[in-house]
Amino acid sequence: MNEGSSIYWEEGGQNCCAVWHSENGIAAHKKVVIADDTLTADDAYHLACEGTAILWKGDFQNARQLLQALVRRIDKPSKKSKRAGKRIDKSNDVIPKKTAKDIFNQHRLIQSQRARILGMLLIQCNPDHTIPLRRAPDITQACSEVYGTVDQSYVVSLRELLGVVSAHEWRKNGLPILADENGEPIYVYPHYGVFSPVRGEYIELVCSAPLPKSLDGASIAFDIGVGTGVLSIILAMRDVQKIVATDQDDRAFICAKENIALLGLGSQIDIVKANLFPAGKASLIICNPPWVPARPSSLLEHAVYDPESQMLKGFLAGLKEHLLPQGEGWLILSDLAEHLELRSRQELLSWIEDAGLVVLERIDTKPKHPKAFDDSDSLHFARAAEITSLWRLQIHQKH
Repeated sequence: MNEGSSIYWEEGGQNCCAVWHSENGIAAHKKVVIADDTLTADDAYHLACEGTAILWKGDFQNARQLLQALVRRIDKPSKKSKRAGKRIDKSNDVIPKKTAKDIFNQHRLIQSQRARILGMLLIQCNPDHTIPLRRAPDITQACSEVYGTVDQSYVVSLRELLGVVSAHEWRKNGLPILADENGEPIYVYPHYGVFSPVRGEYIELVCSAPLPKSLDGASIAFDIGVGTGVLSIILAMRDVQKIVATDQDDRAFICAKENIALLGLGSQIDIVKANLFPAGKASLIICNPPWVPARPSSLLEHAVYDPESQMLKGFLAGLKEHLLPQGEGWLILSDLAEHLELRSRQELLSWIEDAGLVVLERIDTKPKHPKAFDDSDSLHFARAAEITSLWRLQIHQKH
């Protein structure tokens, strides 16, 4: 949250002020106008594009519809850009072919601009997290989970608010990750801002990969970057006796603790706040770092982007010091970054070698998520070719 900042506007001839909330760390908007149901979508779009925020005072459901109207205007190419495209097609100029990295950078720029425009529609909430608008839903529980107790009125973007509500539904309903011995689903309950394990293919890899023999003598594992706790839970279900899981993020720490307690695994799994490794050594050390080596543009993107592969390289570099003899490091990693030309396979292999490790086996699987089959996505060329792998690594034994 962008704490301590305020947002100002004029309403009914009075100067008004409220606390500004942004989980993405966006600064409070300088230009704010009041609007209600009389504002057209075209006018709202022009205001947002110019950098003017719109504090909504009309019907809440109409605000949601307006947000959808803004989405349609952003995602629909203008007639001007279509005409420009036709002119280019008819010319004889040679247009340089865009690299995969160029396409990725353009995709991120478009996503950033899209988020900026959609973030211009604002809602004011009371200190008890109620919304003083017609047809406003009861979102007090959802906001309490994310914002905690507040003592002042605050303003937040409608887009963020809907994200908070959506996260509350995930947290309330849970996400099935695997089945127990009776075939009953086992759930985790993701919290807002904690990476949600919706990509089931890597869960299947961890469920089926052969466990290292060293666990027979020392049944201890480390889970680096615990998130919701899903990997620790799978290892516990696979009869690893002691698991120490780490994370630096407060929300992940709380989320994992809750999920582990709900499953009665608290005596088997310890959660420790640490950067990468806990103290000691283990027979198995598992890590699912963010897969794309790019700089996060917001606080909520840290689960997706790993700047300069820092977490990946840190995990590989520390394995030798923390693995027991004949122990294994399991790295879960997609090759999406390779298809986007952000990291090469040779770089990854050199980091493994430099860390004094050897690859015992690489177990591969194809993604099944909808984006892998969506050819309208600008990154479809990479997503369609993507492979997710579990790398079984061991310390190189010098003879």
